[in-house]
Amino acid sequence: MPERLPIRRRRFLHMLGGFAAGSSWSRQAPSQAGEMPGNDARGSDFVIDTHMHVWSRGGRRFPFAHPYQNDFVPPQVDGTVETLIRDMDAHGVSHCVLVQVIYHGWDNRYVAHCVRRFPDRLRAHGLIDPTDRHVADKLEYWMGEQKLSGMRFSPIYYKGKDSWMDDAPAHALWQRAEKLGALFNFFISPPQLPRLERMIRQYPGVPVVIDHLAQMDLAVEDPRPQLNQLLRLARYPNLSVKVSELASVSASGRYPYPDAYPWVERVFDAFGPDRLLWGTGYPGPARAHFQRPTLQEEIDLIRSKIPFWNADERAKILGRNAARLWRFKRIS
Repeated sequence: MPERLPIRRRRFLHMLGGFAAGSSWSRQAPSQAGEMPGNDARGSDFVIDTHMHVWSRGGRRFPFAHPYQNDFVPPQVDGTVETLIRDMDAHGVSHCVLVQVIYHGWDNRYVAHCVRRFPDRLRAHGLIDPTDRHVADKLEYWMGEQKLSGMRFSPIYYKGKDSWMDDAPAHALWQRAEKLGALFNFFISPPQLPRLERMIRQYPGVPVVIDHLAQMDLAVEDPRPQLNQLLRLARYPNLSVKVSELASVSASGRYPYPDAYPWVERVFDAFGPDRLLWGTGYPGPARAHFQRPTLQEEIDLIRSKIPFWNADERAKILGRNAARLWRFKRIS
């Protein structure tokens, strides 16, 4: 179990996190269930899923183009944007950030199409080949021509071959990102975080989001070294962290993942309430197909299951922070 910080120390760290994010705040007692916002986010508060994969039904217009598997067989479950919107409407989710699924590879036309169809409710991050020497130009095309908000990079798939994270083309990429106002998110493992830190430190104008608590493995005997690699990055105010995919982080893997809570609290103590985000992964029936919780369970995880947040902190994590990062507006 992680060492618990004295409450005065935790409050002090929270205040530092608040100042780093440009605001100060005071910690209150955890809210009761009656203080939680209602399900319907429209006209009240944001509920924003910052990690949503969607995919087409294939075909000529939006073909599958998996970059690593020539024999790729798409999942036999619906993951279309229509399914997503129905799921959002049924549970009061106001907005979503689409993250290009690997099934479509470097071809981001489907998520761009989804954003054009629902511009008030969706933003999207694409995938571009990080080893491409012209990666900066690819970023400019997808943001300029196709109106994506940024890109996702997945060093976790390149263990031992991740020098592209801070090589010369990477610097050109980050420079272009500052110019374009891009937001990057990283699917990354803790040992790879030092490479990312070098780029975050050098390019403070690029907002960066780390996916899924950096995929800390809580099943190992002592997760603290992994945790500390993530906590080290809390000093950079342009960095946020997704409290997402606890199913793949928790040692038990069983909802509502209580074994992960002490570790989530340490991340919260370091980053504060203004730099944590919520996300799930899949729409509609794809959740059960991939053995993930229901959307309502995912919402309840933030609203009531994780015990140490007050009502204002829950609202920030569930949507307000994402609204600021991706510039979403309220839906009346």
